[in-house]
Amino acid sequence: MPIAPKLVILDRDGVINQDSDQYIKSLDEWAPYPSAIDAIARLSRSGWTVAVATNQSGIGRGYFNESVVEEIHTRLNALVEHAGGKIEQIVYCPHDPADNCQCRKPKAGLLETIRDRLGLSDLARSWMVGDSLRDLQAGEVIGCRCVLVRTGKGSDTEAKNQGLENAMVFDDLAAFVAWLVSEDAAISSTTASSGA
Repeated sequence: MPIAPKLVILDRDGVINQDSDQYIKSLDEWAPYPSAIDAIARLSRSGWTVAVATNQSGIGRGYFNESVVEEIHTRLNALVEHAGGKIEQIVYCPHDPADNCQCRKPKAGLLETIRDRLGLSDLARSWMVGDSLRDLQAGEVIGCRCVLVRTGKGSDTEAKNQGLENAMVFDDLAAFVAWLVSEDAAISSTTASSGA
């Protein structure tokens, strides 16, 4: 049976790019964090599979349509590939919260989609990285290890100090990736030494 890939699932707004209370309604309004793009590429180059799961209720609210989201994700993929990495999956929930769908975080529908598309039996070896409590809740429901970043709404989420008992906290995605790659290298080195 094939070994499940090492997987990191990222929220988008506030983790990969600047967030906006007015919603990101066009490609011109989308402002990625350069350090996040480089961090995604570093993850990818280090053998991690990267996926993105994002709530985009602005579609359901009528603020923008799905073509805008697709345009932004095409640009995101291009930036990551230019930096030497790859995003394997990007999934999003287009629904208004009132729709009570199964895909909007904190429900785990988006993460289940990623799991199924990648052919995984579970996400126990995976990480969910977000800037809001609902990101972490979605990750916990499906068995991911969870990380809160302080970018976007992350500092406010941390200040509320609710539901973070099982989460690690980092300043931003780049800081988490630096830690994860270092930990991964240390584990690999230990494994190699014990097997020698």
